[in-house]
Amino acid sequence: MRLWQLPRVPVIVLVTMLVLAGCQTTPSTLPAAEPRPAAACTWPLNDQTPRIVLVGAVAALEAEGFLIRHTELALGLVSAERTRILPGYGDRYDSWESRGMFGGIGIGGGRGGVSSGVMIGFGGVGSLTRDATQLERVSLLAGDDEVRVSRDIQVIDWRGELAEARSASTADFCQRLRGAIEAGGVR
Repeated sequence: MRLWQLPRVPVIVLVTMLVLAGCQTTPSTLPAAEPRPAAACTWPLNDQTPRIVLVGAVAALEAEGFLIRHTELALGLVSAERTRILPGYGDRYDSWESRGMFGGIGIGGGRGGVSSGVMIGFGGVGSLTRDATQLERVSLLAGDDEVRVSRDIQVIDWRGELAEARSASTADFCQRLRGAIEAGGVR
């Protein structure tokens, strides 16, 4: 049966199908941190002032190797980050341009032709040139009656693209940070 021999479909049905094919729905919930921050990442201010908490937080975060990016005493906010190289991370997931240690042979084509080539030399050193970077960010907010800590981790591959992102506000991290703040910034 040829296309022009098919039974005629009313135009309204075709238009309706085209309109519905392009419809999108809005999400039912807004994005949220996954996993949710641990309960230990929020604690009462007790008898400390926000200023004392912020001073202790800056000292504790710097002792852990974080670089303080921003502080705002009026808001009770401290933001810090640290980076770390992840050797070999790209080799697990990335097969882009994988070559032998001393060269390679390639056959390819395009635009109606066939090509081939040989690469001779030292190259393809893998993870020495394709290490990812882990970026860890921490924000601490000391309000009038409580302290909140938020931490996230991102992994950026060797091409500068985001490979992983997750919330890392774990009970262990927040308890260690709280202990260091209450001890005057020493962990």
